[in-house]
Amino acid sequence: MNMHDPQTLIVGAVLLVAAIGAVVLVARERKRVQSRRLQEQFGPEYNRVVSKAGDRDKAEAELKAREARVERLQLVALPVAEATRFTEEWKLLQSRFVDNPTGVVAGADQLVRELMLKRGYPVGDFERRAADISVHHPKVVENYRAAQAIAVREARGEATTEDLRKAVVHYRELFDDLLEVNELRKPKPVVAVASARKKEVV
Repeated sequence: MNMHDPQTLIVGAVLLVAAIGAVVLVARERKRVQSRRLQEQFGPEYNRVVSKAGDRDKAEAELKAREARVERLQLVALPVAEATRFTEEWKLLQSRFVDNPTGVVAGADQLVRELMLKRGYPVGDFERRAADISVHHPKVVENYRAAQAIAVREARGEATTEDLRKAVVHYRELFDDLLEVNELRKPKPVVAVASARKKEVV
């Protein structure tokens, strides 16, 4: 092949452009698939992070970093006895709402943190906790944010009793989602307890 032949050079240039175009198309398609996967996995949290970052690429890098961080955690399902204890503690806490709504909201936040710790999540600052939860529990992380916002308003004396009731409901939805039990060790009676627990309302 004569590399100095004009026709050869043209063919070579066309092939090079075609190869570069193919690489660009593959990279673009891979990015599109990755974006779709992140949107499906994180749901509303995806849009929240994009809005906060102001840039889709930065937001997706943040979400992938969350995935990588949580993947390194040693998350575990709870033994049946532990799950039952948490369920009973929640019932007791909830029963005190009428007499002490502020205390119940604080107790709900504390119980959720304890549950996270037992599951293997680190319990650092709130934003870190919410970010970690969003990886496997994207549907309820917004409940956590809403409950936290009400708790902050309560600390300023701006939350009503109805606000506090909503906070407990938000914490409860997160609590239910986090309360994963080791199915291999879960006897039938606990299934009934878990089903009854989901029907309770504040």
